[in-house]
Amino acid sequence: MSEVAISPDPSLHELDRLAGLAEDVIRRARAAGASQAEVAASIDTGLSVNVRLGEVETVEHTRDRGFGLTVYFGQRKGSASTADLHPDSIQATLDQACAIARYTEEDPAAGLADAARMATAFPDLDLWHPWDIDTAQAIELGIAIEDAGRAHAGISNSDGASVQAGQGLSVYANSHGFVGRERGTRHSLSLALIAGDEGGMQRDYWYDSVRAAGDFMSAQALGDKAAERTLARLGARSLSTRQCPVLFAPELARGLVGHLLGAVSGGALYRQASFLLDHVGKPVMPGWLNIDERPHLPRGQGSGNFDAEGAATRDSALVEGGVLARYVLGSYSARKLGLQSTGNAGGIHNLIVEPGAADGERSDFQRMLQRLGTGLLVTEVMGQGVSIVTGDYSRGASGFWVENGVIAYPIEGITIAANLRDMFAGIVAVGADVDPRSHILTGSILLERMTVAGE
Repeated sequence: MSEVAISPDPSLHELDRLAGLAEDVIRRARAAGASQAEVAASIDTGLSVNVRLGEVETVEHTRDRGFGLTVYFGQRKGSASTADLHPDSIQATLDQACAIARYTEEDPAAGLADAARMATAFPDLDLWHPWDIDTAQAIELGIAIEDAGRAHAGISNSDGASVQAGQGLSVYANSHGFVGRERGTRHSLSLALIAGDEGGMQRDYWYDSVRAAGDFMSAQALGDKAAERTLARLGARSLSTRQCPVLFAPELARGLVGHLLGAVSGGALYRQASFLLDHVGKPVMPGWLNIDERPHLPRGQGSGNFDAEGAATRDSALVEGGVLARYVLGSYSARKLGLQSTGNAGGIHNLIVEPGAADGERSDFQRMLQRLGTGLLVTEVMGQGVSIVTGDYSRGASGFWVENGVIAYPIEGITIAANLRDMFAGIVAVGADVDPRSHILTGSILLERMTVAGE
């Protein structure tokens, strides 16, 4: 029996090429006088197709390259980047970074992350799932999604469906001798629809985002979901101004957690621009609530073995028993604060908000509506009225008025307001209806009270 030849994976070859380039540039930076150097190189490829009313609107193929270099001459830092991996462009980037570093002021916090923090283990996190789909297949899928949504009675128009397949290769290397390779895929489907009646027009959408195309919801299910959401908004009305309990749907609840992250991240803290300054070790949420970072979840949207500086990522509590356990720091912000990096240069890696409540129940969405009782379910927020400095929160919103645990009618044209400090402390329950499409994994979040401003 003859042996079947297994062709080598071209992505691994590309990673090796990027790693070799990065190591060579670091050697050249050291030869040019840099005391430390770091390189981030990437290649991103993708296909994006948009269809509307059964016709192709756009087809886009992308192949983007990036190469960024930072050099340190003592405590002086210089950075430069290019989108061209040609040797002449790389050399010009190196020369530019060195020139910048020689003329900048010294910064005591500048420099690579500590060598002892570099990642040494690189388990496979199951992030690489290239989607073998060509343009014709993507168009066919987009049309199928749109057809499924438009088939619902009452849907009058479409803003289109999109199909996107993407994959990225990246290498981070520095003069500690660290070389980290990463490869990952991200694919998405979406549909936006329009419905109308005598009360006016309404628009809504749905999308799915996955690492592996086999994990997508079906085209039929996505079309149905987008249509159901759109039709549910017909007949929306406003509310009189009041205070009431508010339930944030899962896809919006993660935004609340994002505001917490903004307030406990290094940049806001060393600039004295956070309402949670000096709050480590203090209660910020109810005593039953836990939030954990889990960087190594298989297929996780935010999974990674190392951060943007090569520091190893690890499982770690952010909020433990309602108490803020730590800040979210890279090495620069840690040095500015006199603390240690938490392995979060470049952001957080998979944050899990544990479902629960004071009574210990893990509630599905229907049970969360019953917990809400009579109050507001928020499904969309608008505007940028959130201050991380003061914690003040005021945003336009729409959603549904709920009475006795049952959705009564759609709501629009209102503003919801409170202070984030009170909102976090007033969390009544976190649902088990987790939205998996983000690196912040949370179910719906029920707040005890907010001000709703309407008519």
